[in-house]
Parts: sequence; C-alpha cells; structure tokens
Amino acid sequence: MKRLLACLALGFALCSPAAEAASPPVSTPAAIPARLQWFADAKLGIFIHWGIYAVEGTSESWSFFNGETTHEQYMAQRKGFTAAHYDPQAWADLIRRSGARYAVMTTRHHDGMALWNSAQGMNVVKDTPAHRDLITPFVKALRKDKLKVGLYYSLPDWSYPDYDIFTRKEKRYDIVKDPARWQRYRDYFQGQIRDIANRFNPDLYWFDGDWDHSAEEWQAAKVRQMVLAHNPNAIINSRLAGYGDYATPEQGLPVYRPAAPVWELCLTTNMSWGYRPSDNDYKTPGQLIRIFVDTISMGGNLLMDIGPRADGTIDPRQVNILEQFGRWTHKNAEAIYGSVAGIPLDYVHAPTTLSADRKTLYIFLDGRPNEDVMVKGLNNQVVRARVLGSDAAVGHRVIGKLSWSKAPGLLDLTIPDSALDPVVTVVALDLDGPVSLFSDEPKPITSN
Repeated sequence: MKRLLACLALGFALCSPAAEAASPPVSTPAAIPARLQWFADAKLGIFIHWGIYAVEGTSESWSFFNGETTHEQYMAQRKGFTAAHYDPQAWADLIRRSGARYAVMTTRHHDGMALWNSAQGMNVVKDTPAHRDLITPFVKALRKDKLKVGLYYSLPDWSYPDYDIFTRKEKRYDIVKDPARWQRYRDYFQGQIRDIANRFNPDLYWFDGDWDHSAEEWQAAKVRQMVLAHNPNAIINSRLAGYGDYATPEQGLPVYRPAAPVWELCLTTNMSWGYRPSDNDYKTPGQLIRIFVDTISMGGNLLMDIGPRADGTIDPRQVNILEQFGRWTHKNAEAIYGSVAGIPLDYVHAPTTLSADRKTLYIFLDGRPNEDVMVKGLNNQVVRARVLGSDAAVGHRVIGKLSWSKAPGLLDLTIPDSALDPVVTVVALDLDGPVSLFSDEPKPITSN
C-alpha cells in the first residue's frame, strides 16, 4: 500500500520545490547462474503436447483421470495414432520462424505412453501404428536449426500398475504400507529419466505432476543430482517439488512480476494443451503478442503451446499464430532477446523492457497511440528515439521542466503514423547512461 500511495502521489510531488531525488525504483535483476542465462535471454519457447489423446481430441490424460471416459476407452485411441505425416524438420523450421529460441515436447504425459522407444512401460514404437521413435528426429531437427531442446516428462504415470494413484477416485495402494511397490515405481520413472538424459541430453527438463507426492517421496534431490551429473548445464523447471531452477506460472498472466528472478508463463493458444478439434476458442495472434509483451516486460519467458493432430500435421490456425509471431518478433528482436524487465508502469502507461546494459528503454505501444506518448520521471537525456523496424525518427522533447525543481520534466514522444505496427509498435529510447528514474517519498496526506 505504501508503494501504491507513493506512485499515486508522484504526479503531485513532481511540482513541489521540496521534491528530492531518491534511489531509483528500478530493481537490479538478481544474479542469474551462467547455465540459466540462455534461457533468461530466449524469451519465447514453443510447447508441444502430442500423444494418443489427439486421435479423438480428448483431454490429455485428464479425461480418464477425471472420469470423462474410461481408461480402456482412452487407451483405445492408440490404435489410431499413426504420425503418418509427421515432419519433424518442418516443425522445427516453423518454430524457428516464430522467433522462439527453444521448444519443449512431451516425451510422456500422465497417461504413460512414451513417445520414444523406452525399454520400460508403454511406447508409441511398439504400442501404436506410428511404430517409430518420435523424439529423436525432432531433437535432431531442433539442433539443426540451432534451437535449444526442452523435453517434458510427467513424474506420475496413472497407467503404470505400480503407481499408487489410478484416477481421481481410485487408488491402487498406500505407499507407506507397501514401500517395495512404490520403490518399483521410482525405479521405473527414474530409469526413464536416465534414458532421456542418455539418448537426448536435453538442454531443459520440463517436469510435471509433482503435486501427487512430496519431494522426499519422489526423491527429487536424487533426480536433480542425476540430471546435473549427466549434464551440469541442464536446467530444470520448478515442478520437481522444489528442486527446479525457475518458476512456471500456468495459463494466467501474472498481474505483478513474480518473485523468482527467472520464470516462464506456459500458455495454450486456445483452451487446450493437446489437439481438440472441438476447441475453437483460439486467442488471436494479436492477443498472444500482447500477452508476450506483458510477460517479457516483467522479465519472464512465454512458453506458447500447440497440439499437433494424431497424423503429425498442425492445425492451420496454430501455424498462422506462429507465423504472425515471426513477423513481429523478427521486426522487434532488439527489444526482446537478451532484454531485462522494464520500468514500472507509473512512469509510462505501456509495457517496457531494457537492454542488458540498461542504456536503451523499449516502449511497447498497443494499437494506435494517442497523439503524444508521455514518459515521466526519467532523469536521463535521450540521445536518440526511434521506431524498431522503421527508418522513421521519433520526435522527442522535454516539457514542464522547472529550473528550481530537481524533478525532471515530462518526456513527450511523437510517433509518425507511417511507422506504426498493426499490433504493437516498439519505440527505442537510447539514453545517455543506464536508466535512472526520479522518485520521492511522499508525505502522508492529512486533513485539518
């Protein structure tokens, strides 16, 4: 509340001769471990949920877990999972064109069907008409396109006979009463993780389903040590029961910047993770780009999901979203990759990012802005103002600067109509040094 009052009072304080500059309210990002730096710089990843659930377009794993269908009916979908038109290089090329710097593909969801030739449990090679390993060629295609490889793995396998939980209403056994059976399951899932490490050596492990058990029950510390022993540079998402490297909010864009120094919003393009032809509730490319802008303005990444069909083709609507992202990300790459969180919205009514050296401020303007865009409280001088992806210069001048006040005036920006982007326009302000913002400590308002 104190911070909110300070922000509300800032406009009045700027006119006060007693206003004094205080420490800039721009927080310096916490030190990021070297192995996470590529991830923090990448900003955009593509999530891929693919599995037998695409055959009938059911909810991935959850449809049988929640009783929408029986387990037998759900697993019958494997007979229709052909991957007949799967082109992993075309997938990777599309992802690269979108501007994403990494991808995360499901190797096994909660239903237990592995997408590679796992020696343990079910897999698409021996249990579906696909009859081939689907992970290996995609990993090779990503690396050919110089994209980082992320692999999703579900800790629970609701189909596996030695897993304690079967459905929301059915448990197979109590792990406390039957520890030997639980250990057999741990040997199974940890063996699969070891196999993933040895076969694919992913840059990123995206675990899921840790809510079913505690860190001790999963042996999460052991799993982390096993992953890093194989590849000390691998990074792990937060869903390893507290043993991950970065936070993973899901679906809802955070209102405030998460406390974690490195984080990633995972988000569907419609309402479903996997392919569901009945789900036509797609977000528009413009809406998704605006969500992306808000995410990176708070220092996060967006992991945007697509769900291929059972034959390996991708819905044209999802292709269009990725292509539209590519148009915008390539135009505005300077403001995206390697950037850090921007300045508070109190200073300009738009999301922002900063260059790594904090000497360039990028302002993201939605749609057609008003005649003038105002930035308040900027102590710096603007060396140059420009629109990314355009040769157009941005008019800029300081208005309302009072000689007797330490407070800066208002920076007024005029953007030429010819330079506006149809979705989000990015203005770059090259500053005379690292960004410095004016602030003060307002006095409480009292009544007589």
